[in-house]
Order: sequence, then C-alpha cells, then structure tokens
Amino acid sequence: MPHVATSPKAHSPFPAAFASVMGWSFDLFDLFLLLYVAGPVGRQIFPAQSETFSLALVFASFAVSIIMRPGGAAVFGELADRIGRKKIMVTVLAGVGLSTAAMGLVPTYAAIGAAAPIIFLILRVIQGLFVGGVTATTHTLGTESVPERWRGLMSGLIGGGGAGIGAAMASVTFIVVGQFYPGAAFDEWGWRVMFFTGLMGALLSLFVLTKVEESPMWLEAQEAAKAARASGAAAPVQKMRIKDLLTGKYRTITLLNIALAAGAGAQYYLTSGFLPTLLGPVVAVPTVERGWILLVASLVVAISATATGELSQRFGRRKTMLIIGGINVIALPLFTLAIAGTKPSETGTILMLSCLLAFFANAAYAPLMVFLNERYPTAIRSRGTAITWNTGFMLGGLLPTFVNLLSPTVGDVPGKLAIFLVASTVVFIGVVLISPETRGALADSEQADSPAVVHDEASQNMPPRS
Repeated sequence: MPHVATSPKAHSPFPAAFASVMGWSFDLFDLFLLLYVAGPVGRQIFPAQSETFSLALVFASFAVSIIMRPGGAAVFGELADRIGRKKIMVTVLAGVGLSTAAMGLVPTYAAIGAAAPIIFLILRVIQGLFVGGVTATTHTLGTESVPERWRGLMSGLIGGGGAGIGAAMASVTFIVVGQFYPGAAFDEWGWRVMFFTGLMGALLSLFVLTKVEESPMWLEAQEAAKAARASGAAAPVQKMRIKDLLTGKYRTITLLNIALAAGAGAQYYLTSGFLPTLLGPVVAVPTVERGWILLVASLVVAISATATGELSQRFGRRKTMLIIGGINVIALPLFTLAIAGTKPSETGTILMLSCLLAFFANAAYAPLMVFLNERYPTAIRSRGTAITWNTGFMLGGLLPTFVNLLSPTVGDVPGKLAIFLVASTVVFIGVVLISPETRGALADSEQADSPAVVHDEASQNMPPRS
C-alpha cells in the first residue's frame, strides 16, 4: 500500500469514496433532470413554432450549464487545492441542489413572457458553476484517498458509475413523478416536481461535513510545505497558479487532456445524454416504457464504467481506452441508427440496443478521471483535473444542440448523430495514441511529491509525458 500521511487515527477511505461517488451521482442527477423534462420545459419556458427548434432551445439551456462548468472548475478547483477538497465539496454540493430546486419555481412564458427563459438561464449558469466545482472535489478526493490498487476502479466508479447512478435516479424520479402527474398534469406540475427533487443532493453535503476525512495526499503535501517553511528550505514550494496549466511543461499536457475529455464527453452526450430525446420525440416510445428503458440503460452504465476502470488498472489506461475507442467508432453509430429504425412497440429490441449503446459509450471515459489525476501533481491536481474534464465535456456537451439545429426534422436527427459520433470517437482515439501511459503515476507522486521536487517532473519518477 502506498505511503500516506500519518495521523492520530487510522484513515478510512470509504466515506470519501462513497461521498465522491454519490456527490457526482447527485450532481449529474441535478444537471441532467432537464433531459428528462425537455418536452414540457420547451413548451412552458421556451415555446417555439418548430418542435425541433423548441428542443434546440432547451438543449441550449442545458449547454449553458455545461459552458459554465470550466469557470466553476477554475474557481472551486483553486480553492480545493488551497484549502482542501472536503470544505469545497460541502459548498458545491449544497449549491447545485439549491439552484436545481429553484428551477422548479420559474414561472411559465405564458405568465411572465421573456423573463421566464432569462430567469431559467440564470439558474442554469449558477448550477453550472457549482457542478464545475463538484468535479474539482469528487474527481480528486476519491482517488487520492484509496490505495493505488483501487484507483482504476475508483475512476470508473466515480466518473462513469456516478453518472450511471445519477441517470438511474433521474429515471426512477421520472417514473414515480409520471405516475403521480400523468399526461397533461406532468406538463403542468410534474416537471416542476422533478426539479424540486434536486434538494436530495444538497443533503449529501451534511454527510461530507460530518463523516468525510480530508484527502491524505493533500494533507501530506500541506505538512511537507509547512515543514519546508519552518526549516528555511532553500527551495520551498512555489504556489502553482491556474495559468501554469497553460504555460511551460503543463501546456501540452493540458491541451491534450482537454481534447481527450472532449472526445470522451461527446461519446457520452451523444448517446446516454441524448437517449431520452432519441427515445422520446424521435422514436416515440411511450412514457412509462421509455422511463424503464432509461433506468436499465443507466444501471448498465454503472456496471460498464466500473468494470472498465478496473481493467485500466490491470492493463493500463492507454491500452484500455484505445480498445474501447476502436470498438466505438463502428458500434456507436450503428446502435444509434438501429434504435431509430425500430418501431416504438418493439420495446425489447430497443432496450437491448440502448443497453449496448450505453455500455460501450460510457466505457470510453471510465479511465479518464484517474488518467487526468495522474497527469498533475497534488499542488495543482484539483484544478488540472477539473478544468480539463469540464472544458472537454463542455465541448462534447455542445454537440447535441448542433445535432438538433442541423436537423430540419426529427427524422433527420439519427443520421446527424451517427456522423457526430464517428468524428468524436476518431478524435478520442487520436489523442490517446499520442498520450503516454500513466498507470502508477499518482502513487509515485504520492511518495515523491515533496516541497523540493513538486515542480520537478523528472524527480517524481513519473512516466514520460507529452
């Protein structure tokens, strides 16, 4: 087991691991609730003459949250690196939950006119900033707290498993709320109740506050820095700034990481993220059956990502991502077109195809979180991981909007999806090919990341980096 900072009591990684997984689950649950109520929100908040244009406006409001995530990552990532992962996690979890619930209180366009979409968009901006901060904490605290042996699995469990659990919770919520508010009642009040359930995620901040311990790697780095200052070391730690991610030796690393996250994020948003719309307006699967299909597909995501994360620990991050990318460049567009060509009554076939689509698309980014962690030292890891993850996923998250805008009718959507999926997966494969293997780098930096060498990549005994 890697060395960690000593403390009066033994450090247990389980609360931190649980909080990281569930924190990301609840925040994706909050972020993606909009995808499950796109129809009624479009009609109530963003009415338009064309159904596809109305949907495009809803997805544009979804994109607003995605666009704001890098800003939140920069702000809260800075704080997480300076004052600790735990304190910032408490703040951002509460922020996402409260801003999501507030969306359910927005009056309709019919009631207040253009003010309705403006208020809604402002809340999406606030939510996006907090979600970016969630990434800065959940994507570092979990992997920094567990032994090296489990970091690949932790990456898949948080990044992909958390997304699957969050989407599954949204599906369950959709099914339950749909039962209480069927048909026209869902358009009137049900979509609001969906947003109110976002408060559940805010409650997780109380668990973090009372049960979770700070990252042992972050504590170790802080203690080492204090010891260096106290001893008057000749080469104390230089505080790392956000601009250091885009200058010097980290510039190429950061740009490659953003491109990799964009390719991985696009595979997610164009498949699992677009699936509620593909099954709804495109294929016209009935509401109840659609909810169950989305629920099962979401559970498949959790299984796929966790298993692939573990495979990356055994065989390496790079090899695992290359194999999955090679499969996806062919499989994802084929599964998408097959779903679109299936009759809505053939729910068994649609379920099988949806599960296959979700399995392979989410396997692609399962090792990504720990890969990004392993590319940066502790002093800048929250910022580096959060900014590159969120910027890349922001770019990927914009693509569904363009799919809708480039589709004159609903029937044109599947073909455009297939084209975007091929292009995104090719980008993903290309970046992986020119990136190094990073497995074990976090453990090496844990042992060697001392004040005298925190900025000296060669002395950290890390694998060569681009």
